[in-house]
Amino acid sequence: MIERLLRSPEPSIRWKTRVHVLGEDRDSKAIRELEEKIRTSPRVRALLSRRNDLGRPGTARKVYYKWQGVHWVFASLADLGYPRGDKALHPIRDRIFEPFEGVPVMRGRARRCASQQGNALRFLTDLELADGRADSLVERLLRWQWPDGGWNCDRHPEADTSSFMETLLPMLGLAAHARDHPSAGLSGAIDRASEVFLRRRLFRRVTNGAIIHADFVTLHYPRYWHYDILGGLTAMARLGKIRDPRCEEALDLLEAKRLPGGGWPAERRYYKVRPTTFEANADYVDWGETGSRRMNEWVTVDALAVLRAAGRLES
Repeated sequence: MIERLLRSPEPSIRWKTRVHVLGEDRDSKAIRELEEKIRTSPRVRALLSRRNDLGRPGTARKVYYKWQGVHWVFASLADLGYPRGDKALHPIRDRIFEPFEGVPVMRGRARRCASQQGNALRFLTDLELADGRADSLVERLLRWQWPDGGWNCDRHPEADTSSFMETLLPMLGLAAHARDHPSAGLSGAIDRASEVFLRRRLFRRVTNGAIIHADFVTLHYPRYWHYDILGGLTAMARLGKIRDPRCEEALDLLEAKRLPGGGWPAERRYYKVRPTTFEANADYVDWGETGSRRMNEWVTVDALAVLRAAGRLES
């Protein structure tokens, strides 16, 4: 399967295989050359094709427009292995810091969809496009963190438990920022956020052990702001927590989803493809096969990366 992925016509699949599965140095000459191929790939060109039409003052479609807004374009570029520090992206990067409405606080908990700020912090840091304004994202995320360690935008006053969807991306954003700005405060916040998932074995309720939601045990790509076990396991690998015993059941479930012929499927999708027109919940590109019996390269390479980090992939 690894050999098959290394022959993929998609340079980002080859990059993810070499960097995340085989562990090649991203700063090596060979990987940098591959990243230049990613920069000019048809997929990246499509993702950036409407960048001047979104997020400007007065435009109807905002930065966060699902899934064609520049917020989601940046998130994809960070995942694809796009070259870091590209100054040509600065004009659209600046739109990410658009003002937003005030945050209500109910019973001492900020009700904010912090996945937006967390995701921005993550992809801007990974793309080496973050500047001093990233500090304001960090400050807000720390201030909005709930007592149980996560975040939630539920405006029902009685809501007192963090959301998986609103916690995953802020946790990853803070972890990305902490790589270059380590502090005890950040480490503590990241550890508390990870416990939101680990206490629940990444997909089960604390109260009765039931599966929290069917989508949590269904594989998708991209997930955007959604959650599933592969997203949770990928996050734990990034935090260095993938070998925590509480990840074992989710790892077993991921391995059980491997197709008989090899690889893993994208069992469902959250998008439709609209390369030239704007439409809610549409993306510029197709992210591969969907269906429980069809291998999807994007899901497969991420699954292999998780299993490698967990020590479950034979050398």
